Amino acid sequence: MKVSTVAIILAVAPFLSLAATETPNTISRPKDYYQGKPPKYQFPNRGNRKKVDIRASCNETDDISAEFLEGIRKANNGGTLVLKKGKMYVIGKKLDLTFLNDIQVQLDGQILFTNDIEYWQNNYFPHPFQNSISFWQWGGKDIVIEGRGEINGNGQAWYDGFAGKQILDPKNTYLRPILFTAVGATGLSVKGITMRNSPCWTNFLADSTDVIYDDVFIEAQSINQNRPKNTDGWDTYNVDRLTVTNSGANIGDDCFSPKPNTTNVFVQNLWCNGTNGVSMGSIGQYPGVMDIIENVYVQNVTMLNSKNGARLKAWAGSNVGYGRINNVTYEDFYVDNVDNPLILDQCYFNLNETECAKHPSEVDFTSITFLNFSGKSSAKRGRVTVEAVCSENAVCKDIYMEDINLHSPSGDPAVAICDGIKGGIGIPCLPANHTDAKAALKDKPKPPTATGT
Repeated sequence: MKVSTVAIILAVAPFLSLAATETPNTISRPKDYYQGKPPKYQFPNRGNRKKVDIRASCNETDDISAEFLEGIRKANNGGTLVLKKGKMYVIGKKLDLTFLNDIQVQLDGQILFTNDIEYWQNNYFPHPFQNSISFWQWGGKDIVIEGRGEINGNGQAWYDGFAGKQILDPKNTYLRPILFTAVGATGLSVKGITMRNSPCWTNFLADSTDVIYDDVFIEAQSINQNRPKNTDGWDTYNVDRLTVTNSGANIGDDCFSPKPNTTNVFVQNLWCNGTNGVSMGSIGQYPGVMDIIENVYVQNVTMLNSKNGARLKAWAGSNVGYGRINNVTYEDFYVDNVDNPLILDQCYFNLNETECAKHPSEVDFTSITFLNFSGKSSAKRGRVTVEAVCSENAVCKDIYMEDINLHSPSGDPAVAICDGIKGGIGIPCLPANHTDAKAALKDKPKPPTATGT
């Protein structure tokens, strides 16, 4: 399904509010909660540009990488590379496109990467964060990619080859390319296109500023039991001033997930299906390294059939790093069939409670605001719809929630669990060891009652 303008409908049937509990509603909405938007970036005038055409591929193995690179060089410094509707452009060689200046790519056709796994696992652009690799890398200044075409990662062969493996397994050697990587870009706009079937993350933005996505749809689907893994919609590293609007993702991992040292982010009108949520992080992974995520505003999200809704995630355990997630606002968030509609997780990655208690996270969560959450969970966590459990080794304060109207198929009342937060949070909340909290976690939906005739 192509999403041209994502319609986010937040007018839903009323749901019961969280039950009154021992923790009183002791604070009011912060007067200065973050609603920032990066200043509008001024691209050069795009009128009267020279147009550059290249030949299209004859079939899915007809590699035109050399022609594509030549077309990019000709269109650079004020021109437009035209990729025509109904035409396929096959890329079978890695491409370094970090020299760009004032270029537009009119993408109305299809860019298709070959599925030559042996070649790509020996020819790629590496990035040290989580051992990432890329087919190509874009960079430079004033780069515009727009149209109604698609970039296709030809991911099925990669989904099959990665079956049973995990990306963060230190023994994993099966590296998979990211569909679109920008490194050192200033002024990058991606608009109107579809990004389909990435082998791994879909977008990875590193060491870049003033990046804008609008009206972009991301999808990763398998034709067999080997599901796409780690096909995040947007990931970032050392990025300032990022805007994502009117976009959607139908994938198997984080819908949107800024990672270390990402600041001044604006997300509005986002539709996510089958994802791991709109996540801040993870951060704090690498020993002795300080990471930050700061100044983020996420507004008007529809989250369907997902593991998480709004999530903050930080690493715990021995030999990890530290840092902060600060000044983040989620507002107008609708969920349906979501395991954890609202969750603060300082026990990432796959860490058991004993190990997490032994080596708590040192990532601070401060000035985090959640406003107007509605919809229903999956009941995987029983009647619990909010879990905000913070580390004893970190600062967790100025966490505020308002108009949290979440329902569980297990029945009412819905329950919020909170631990380790300094001060009130604005809604009633139970500690994790409370009898009612434990009971709420065990509640499962009752099977439908059979009716006679």
